[in-house]
Amino acid sequence: MKHWHIDDIAWDSFDASKVDPEVVPLVKAAAMVERNGGDYGLYLNSVFADDPDFRAAADRWAVEEIQHGDALGRWATLADSGWDFLSAFDRYRSGFRIETDRTISWRGSRSGELVSRCMVEIGTSSYYTALGEATEEPVLKQICRQIAADEYRHFKLFYDHLRRYLGRENISHLQRLRIALGRVGETEDDELAFAFHCSNDPPGVSYEHDRCLAGYMGRAMGFYRFHHVERGMGMMFKAIGLEPRGRLSALAARGAWRLLQWRYARYRNALLKAANENARGAAPAAA
Repeated sequence: MKHWHIDDIAWDSFDASKVDPEVVPLVKAAAMVERNGGDYGLYLNSVFADDPDFRAAADRWAVEEIQHGDALGRWATLADSGWDFLSAFDRYRSGFRIETDRTISWRGSRSGELVSRCMVEIGTSSYYTALGEATEEPVLKQICRQIAADEYRHFKLFYDHLRRYLGRENISHLQRLRIALGRVGETEDDELAFAFHCSNDPPGVSYEHDRCLAGYMGRAMGFYRFHHVERGMGMMFKAIGLEPRGRLSALAARGAWRLLQWRYARYRNALLKAANENARGAAPAAA
C-alpha cells in the first residue's frame, strides 16, 4: 500500500516564480529513471523467483517508484508547459532497457543484489533530501520530501531482506564493499546520462554520453551538503556490515565529500564549457 498518493500533493500551490531553471532538467531526467521502476520490479521478481515474500515487497516498491516518476513528470510539465513527459519517457524506454528475465543477479548472489539495492536507495534518499532542502518551489519541496521518505523506507526494506539472505549466503564485508563501490561507480553509466538526453535534448539531437552526464552531474552535485554525504555514508556502512557511526565512517564521509566536490567541479566545468561553445556557435556572424 502506498504511503501517499500523487493527488495528495498540493499542486495548486505551484509557484513559477520560485522555479530554479537549473533544477528543471534534473527533475525531467529523474522522472525517466523513477518511472522505469516497473522494469526493475520485473527483474527482481525473476532473480527472487522462489521467494514470494520478497516478490510481493518488490511489487509494492515498483508501484511507489513509478508514482515518483509520475509526480516528478507532472511537476516538470508545470515548470515547462511545452515538455511532453510521456513522449520523452517513450524515447527513454526505447533506448534503455534492462534484462528483466535474468534469473541470476548481476551481482553474483541475492545478497549482492540486495547490497546494490541498498546503495540505490541511499543515493536517492540523499539526493531528494538535498534537492528538497535546496528548492524554494513549494510543490517540488513537498514531492522531494515524500520521495526521500519513501526511499529511506526502501533502504530499510532491502536491508531487512539482506540480513535474511546473509544467513544463507554469508558474503564477506569485503565483497559487500566491492559491490557497494561498484554500484556508486555505475552512476556514471548510461542510465542517468541517457535519461538526461531523452528528457532535455530535442528529437534528432544525437546522444553524447559525456555531454549528457555533465549536464546532469554538473547541476545535481551542487545541491549536496556535507550532512547529506555523512548520513549516506553511515547507511552504506550499515549495508556492508560495519559500524555506521564510528571513526572510520566519519573519515570515509570526509573523503567522500572531498571526492564529490572534485567531481562536481569537473562536471560543472564541462557543462559550462559546452554551454559557451553552444553560445558561440549560435552567435550571428559579424557583418
